[in-house]
Amino acid sequence: MFAMACAVLGVFLAFAAHAQPLLTLDPHTRMAELAPHTRYYHDVDGRDGLAAAVDALAEGRFRPLPGGSSALGFQPEGAYWFHVRLLNRNAQEPRWLLVQEYALSDLVDVYTRQPDGRIAHLAGGDHRPFSARSIRYRHPNFWLDLPPATPVDVFVRVRSQSSMQVPLVLYTPTAFTELARDAQLGMGLYYGILLALFFYNLVLWLTLRDASYFWYLLHIGAFGLVLFTLNGLAFEYLWPDSAWFPDHAVPLSICVSQITMLQFTRTFLGLGQRWRTGDRAALALMAYFALLGLAATRLPYHQVTPLASASVFITIGLIFTASLATLRGGYRPARLFLLAWAMFLLGTAMFAAIAFGLLPKNFVTEYGVQIGSALEMLLLSVALGYRYAALRNENERIVRDAKHQLEQQVYLRTAELRSALQQLEDAHSRLRDTSRRDALTGLFNRSHFRDVFEQLLAEARGENKPLSLMMVDLDHFKTINDRHGHLVGDHCLRWAARILGQTLRPYNAVPARFGGEEFVVALPQRTLDQAAAIAELLCHRLREGPCPHGEMLIEVTASIGVHQVDPQAEAIDAALHAADEALYQAKNEGRDCVRLWRRPQTAPA
Repeated sequence: MFAMACAVLGVFLAFAAHAQPLLTLDPHTRMAELAPHTRYYHDVDGRDGLAAAVDALAEGRFRPLPGGSSALGFQPEGAYWFHVRLLNRNAQEPRWLLVQEYALSDLVDVYTRQPDGRIAHLAGGDHRPFSARSIRYRHPNFWLDLPPATPVDVFVRVRSQSSMQVPLVLYTPTAFTELARDAQLGMGLYYGILLALFFYNLVLWLTLRDASYFWYLLHIGAFGLVLFTLNGLAFEYLWPDSAWFPDHAVPLSICVSQITMLQFTRTFLGLGQRWRTGDRAALALMAYFALLGLAATRLPYHQVTPLASASVFITIGLIFTASLATLRGGYRPARLFLLAWAMFLLGTAMFAAIAFGLLPKNFVTEYGVQIGSALEMLLLSVALGYRYAALRNENERIVRDAKHQLEQQVYLRTAELRSALQQLEDAHSRLRDTSRRDALTGLFNRSHFRDVFEQLLAEARGENKPLSLMMVDLDHFKTINDRHGHLVGDHCLRWAARILGQTLRPYNAVPARFGGEEFVVALPQRTLDQAAAIAELLCHRLREGPCPHGEMLIEVTASIGVHQVDPQAEAIDAALHAADEALYQAKNEGRDCVRLWRRPQTAPA
């Protein structure tokens, strides 16, 4: 009977192979996203086994993922089957690791069938012990045996009360080791920053006894638990053998984080005095989240979690409205508060939208919360400014009411003010330096370059010394972005900026990112011919060393326009225009070259 079943299964899979193309893993493949090659089938009753799924495949009931996205939103009914057919042509890699890059799926079953009828079954998900996973990692993962030159059918069954997100990625052992190393480093840095921020604000609260810091502390802790759970780290480190906590920690931590966020907003913005309607709305929403949190301990996950996730949008809308209302009322700290929370709230909204299948899952949408909450550290400067104003007002009251009796207290308060002001000045100094730099390349930005160039012009004009200008544009950069993606393009920009800085450093040059893939360089005390020689050297340096990225070597060349400025007659815009004209000449004459802009000679009378 077993032999007959295997034969029938083989017939069905052979038929299905004609309808679904193979995903070929060649020797150059280190990782492969399976979504473009995956078909899925919804088992509404959740009772189908492997044989029933094979029947569904043979009958054509498996269909491509909608829009190529593996994020299907909240789908609590039944189970979902996913199928992909793999052909491994890399004889050096017979074992591959299949990773479902979503941590909250309850039950995940992976079946592989070899052409000889052998079937292997692996199980995972957060309703099974963490030790059941193939390797210790925060996402469900499964070792697959893929013999070389042998087609293998892979069926994945997922049943979960959480959002149905099944981003399946196949890795070689080496590629996964690199991924895990980089991911763990990034997570460690993020949670390290979060922990440092928590203890720093704890010290401030114990010192200043300001209620804003207290609620901010609770919000950091609750939101950190939300991300710790959503990233799968809580299941790995806090409750690896529990099925109850993975289902209830998410809605509970969401509710607590929303309550603390709303209370912090009420305290910081002073809604009770500045916008009573918003204050009452915030209190009502906090009561709602408190009741929802209690219900989360009783109700099924698939009922309470979508409700809690959807309610996040209400919190975001209320906080933005409250910030705008108090800002219009003349409360100036609300402007910085709104700026500090904008990216954080945007990241939270994107993460919630993924859960409902409203946005695709990519780096920005998945990690927008971490990026936004890192920017939230600017809120500390705002809180210090708020504390400074509060202490100043309190000192004025103390001096007015009991100047002679409270001189010592006034002295202590003044010292606190001085310390807070110094911290603010230090923060402003750091922000001012950051504002001069381009975030991607680390070079000066365009605005700061103009200021520096004005100074160089004045010096050249007063000392009668030469001053030259270069415009540098990376060739065919759009092709790099289109072929390799914008992240690789950003890597190439950073590499080119590093080469540019290393090459120009001996010449006291002032390089800056002008915009996009274009750079501008000021060369003080350099004539046109000297600047041209330096430009040729820069072209050679870029040309001789392709930009390395992983196993790729990407050719990056540049077109350069050079112009010697006349300090007595030219302003910065005219000088930039002349250098830009030379740049366009270089691009029109074949790129990867240097062209000079020479001032037209006037004909003799």
